[in-house]
Amino acid sequence: MNLAASAPIEKPDEKSAPAGPVARWRGLVRRSEPALIILAIAVGALAAGLVALTSGAVQLIHQICFGMAGNARLSGSEALRSPYLAFVPAFGGAILGITGLFIKRWRPRRPVDPIEANALHGGRMSLTDSILIALQTVVSSGFGASVGLEAGYTQIGAGFGSVLGTLFRMRRSDMRTLVGCGAAGAIAAAFQAPLTGAFYGFELIIGTYTSFGLAPVIAASISAVLASRALGIDANFVGHFVPTAQISPVDFVAFVFLALACAAVGIGVMRGVTFVESLFKRSHLPAALQPITGGLFVGSLALVTPHVLASGHGALRTLFQNAGPGLTLLLVIVTLKSLASAISIGSGFRGGLFFASLYIGGLMGKIASAMLPLVVPGAVPDAAAYTVVGMAALAVAIVGAPLTMSFLALETTGDFPLSLVILMAATLVSVIVRRAFGYSFATWRLHLRGESIRSAQDVGWMRALTVARMMRSDLQLTSADQSLGDFKNQFPLGATNWVAAVDAGGRYLGLISVIDAHLAAAESRPPELAGLLREPETVLRPDLNIKEAADIFDRTQSEALAVVDASRRPIGLLTEAHVLRRYTEELERVRRDLAGEEWLGEN
Repeated sequence: MNLAASAPIEKPDEKSAPAGPVARWRGLVRRSEPALIILAIAVGALAAGLVALTSGAVQLIHQICFGMAGNARLSGSEALRSPYLAFVPAFGGAILGITGLFIKRWRPRRPVDPIEANALHGGRMSLTDSILIALQTVVSSGFGASVGLEAGYTQIGAGFGSVLGTLFRMRRSDMRTLVGCGAAGAIAAAFQAPLTGAFYGFELIIGTYTSFGLAPVIAASISAVLASRALGIDANFVGHFVPTAQISPVDFVAFVFLALACAAVGIGVMRGVTFVESLFKRSHLPAALQPITGGLFVGSLALVTPHVLASGHGALRTLFQNAGPGLTLLLVIVTLKSLASAISIGSGFRGGLFFASLYIGGLMGKIASAMLPLVVPGAVPDAAAYTVVGMAALAVAIVGAPLTMSFLALETTGDFPLSLVILMAATLVSVIVRRAFGYSFATWRLHLRGESIRSAQDVGWMRALTVARMMRSDLQLTSADQSLGDFKNQFPLGATNWVAAVDAGGRYLGLISVIDAHLAAAESRPPELAGLLREPETVLRPDLNIKEAADIFDRTQSEALAVVDASRRPIGLLTEAHVLRRYTEELERVRRDLAGEEWLGEN
């Protein structure tokens, strides 16, 4: 359709305000796929800068509070410089607790993370909330809480992607893509791994892979890696990795058992966080004191080994640099690190489990390599290979995203044969956790808040398309005491299809089919309307979404249902045919957005 041809013709004396430069740029970006890719490149570079700023701030706090020298990593320390440093996490908890009271008054609404934003809100996020979350993550990890920075990275990167999308008034699908670009750029910069960042964006933030989204997400990841190298981000947590020798059949069997163990531990860690949260809730301890208490516990664990502190970058690197601790100490560290992570997040510290899962998984791989010769005499496992497989397997169990973790292993080690084994283990863990638990850590947290989403796939349109928006509000009413003859005279054939019967107080009693009423009158049935009432108990509420309404229609096999208010007074009518038609239309629209058919049509 030519919109210009249908536009009204201006009179000579009328003045039209010319479009400003911002409006022209908005129109260009909305019409041009290359412009969207350029915007994605900017988002990726910006995300890299934010990653550098965040990681630099955390390292600076480590140097000040724990006396770390240069680029030395806190979690890589063998012992605290002083026992009094065990109180540092509690001090960080005090900062979070006190500032949290003011933030809660200032921003009472719960912040939205990238997965929730893309699933429910069309990619719209609050930049203020994202900055606050990033700052809280810096304080949490900087003062030693056992949390990862990746949650803060992706939050702030996705937040800026959402802001740029809002500035240019992007379509819903493009907004979601830019949010994915921000998160992908952040992960790519943090690990200097473009494929890892891109598939993180696809698997976790966008929720699906599309050929249309490939170009902007890849562009954001590559620009983020280039920017991170220019900024000097140190992302090498593996060190010089020697490619593994040929993997034996014994190793394959051991990797399967390692994957099973990682799946069980991953589920245990996620449930452990929930258990710690429930303990704090039952304790009735004021919210401001909970992170202080959690910090005291984490600090006490750090007296045993500092490997439990912060995200674990330094500790993970030590697993590849030397033979490492013995089997007993490895088991102790796995237990303490898992406990520290659950206590940190459960007590109110801000952060995620991305890198903590990599470190715990690496420890489990190290344990597996140490136990194999005890089970199979003469076996000589490659400890580094087992460490990498354990890293990826446990990260898949907690974070999800098997392809992301497989690419992370490939890009950090450069060992392609080992990456195939990791893909096998990651797939196995993914299936086990999905069947036995059903959630990743992020979606599990959303589930505990009452959300039903399992991924970032866009279901927000379902919630926005409510019964109130779809129903017909011209529903005719009649008294249930009316005779059949009077009803027939009042509602002749063709006037309407459905009439709601109400009592003397106007409350809903059931639906009457006008055709049924006329057939009953023609057959000289008893003149009461009560025998013609349909669905006297099944009704719809105006706040139900289209999926919930479709489920009710499917369960009751009804052709039409009345919509009632809180007082059970009928306010509208909805038919199954209309619900199915609207549902099909929206699914087709979403499919076109994912396939980029709108762009193809415009270009």
